[in-house]
Amino acid sequence: MTPLRPAWSGVYPAAMTQFAEDLSVDPAATARNLERLLAAGCHGLIMLGTLGENTSLSPAEKVLVLETAVAAAAGRVPVLSGISEYTTAQAVAHAKAAQAAGCAGLMVLPTMVYKSDPRETLTHFRAVAAATDLPVMIYNNPPAYGVDVTPEMFVELAQEPTIAAIKESSEDPRRLIDIANLTGDRYLLFCGVDDVVMESVLLGAVGWVAGLVNAFPEEGVALFKLAAAGRWQEARAIGSWFMPLLHLDTKPKLVQYIKLTMQLTGLGSERVRPPRLPLIGDERAMVERLVQQAIATRPTLPDLP
Repeated sequence: MTPLRPAWSGVYPAAMTQFAEDLSVDPAATARNLERLLAAGCHGLIMLGTLGENTSLSPAEKVLVLETAVAAAAGRVPVLSGISEYTTAQAVAHAKAAQAAGCAGLMVLPTMVYKSDPRETLTHFRAVAAATDLPVMIYNNPPAYGVDVTPEMFVELAQEPTIAAIKESSEDPRRLIDIANLTGDRYLLFCGVDDVVMESVLLGAVGWVAGLVNAFPEEGVALFKLAAAGRWQEARAIGSWFMPLLHLDTKPKLVQYIKLTMQLTGLGSERVRPPRLPLIGDERAMVERLVQQAIATRPTLPDLP
């Protein structure tokens, strides 16, 4: 079977799930955030990733978030669902639910909690990929999840026709070259770590699964478009301004950091579900200082390609 080749490229925010005061899912607020991202020119939406607090939601709530996103996108851009579950069976069930909700693709993680070995990891990915006919993006994030999908493992996964893309979050953009050297153009390569987006584009990434774009959407889209067009001096100027905030995407509390950043820029609420809690003290002050500095020095954006 010919491998799937979806038309995925550009900036795909890892969108946040918005909560009401009682910490129930707030579909209206989530939809407003998504519309803001689309108005800024984002090219797709990824729901229920790490930033979407996937593992903090019930199966029914996950479906509600996906249906909200599909309705908000209204066919303008693809909506992908994160698959972040404790067992392969749960992941397969959610993949089927995501397809039923109207998603255009899946972003699949290894199983949570248990650190699978390479054979187990490949078996998991193959099972989830076979559960639907949707194109799949494999999310590789060994620093966060303790499982490394190596370039050699992607050689084996190339036999799976629905596995089409890779979100590479190892924090080592050299991995993109290693994957391409072993697999050619078999996969669409996406940057998965905000503070290496320019390097990733230079090394072959066609897209960016972005975090801080949730709070500064126009600047994020501009940064990616300028880099993709080879306008490196302009991209570097925006990237230098953005970098202190982009580093927040690599921290254990990235959800709280980015949600607070969204609240400070008027684009969302900082509410998170326990065990996560809103930031306090010096940690909160640090994020506030970064955001205030960014707003005070916000760059004028050039004409974009």
